[in-house]
Amino acid sequence: MGFMRKFLAILLLCSCFSCGLFESKEAKTQKLVNKEMLTIDWNDVDNYPLFENCDESTSKTMQRQCFERELLNHFSATLQEFEFVIDPDTNTTVYVDFLIDQEGKITVVDIEKDKGIEKTMPDFDGIISQSLRNLPPLAPALKRGIPVRAKFRIPIVLSAN
Repeated sequence: MGFMRKFLAILLLCSCFSCGLFESKEAKTQKLVNKEMLTIDWNDVDNYPLFENCDESTSKTMQRQCFERELLNHFSATLQEFEFVIDPDTNTTVYVDFLIDQEGKITVVDIEKDKGIEKTMPDFDGIISQSLRNLPPLAPALKRGIPVRAKFRIPIVLSAN
């Protein structure tokens, strides 16, 4: 009886550990890919989101500059349509946090601004959000050639004319 119990215990133990031996090549590959995906810093993209007039073959720094320039030009054109007076004591730098998904769609995450701007322009958040929705088509950020979601923060410095 003792031999039979030992044999069954060894058989049971072997069957528990041998699952990996019979795993398909595809399943093993997928596990490696999943493990690799976990090690990627998705916030550090290889290619910035690009507007049509930005050159994808330039360096990452140049892509970023083009991306930010286009955004700031767009915000500037939008804000020029509104008349507002800013108190001289107001911090005129506004930070806009937004997310660009894998399809290039933009969602505003947060708008950080001085309370004086809120008093002067209570619709400021709505104006900025609408401005982002009206952007020209945007190619998403890429990480290792894969379109990825990426979060960005851009400063806007307001100036009253």
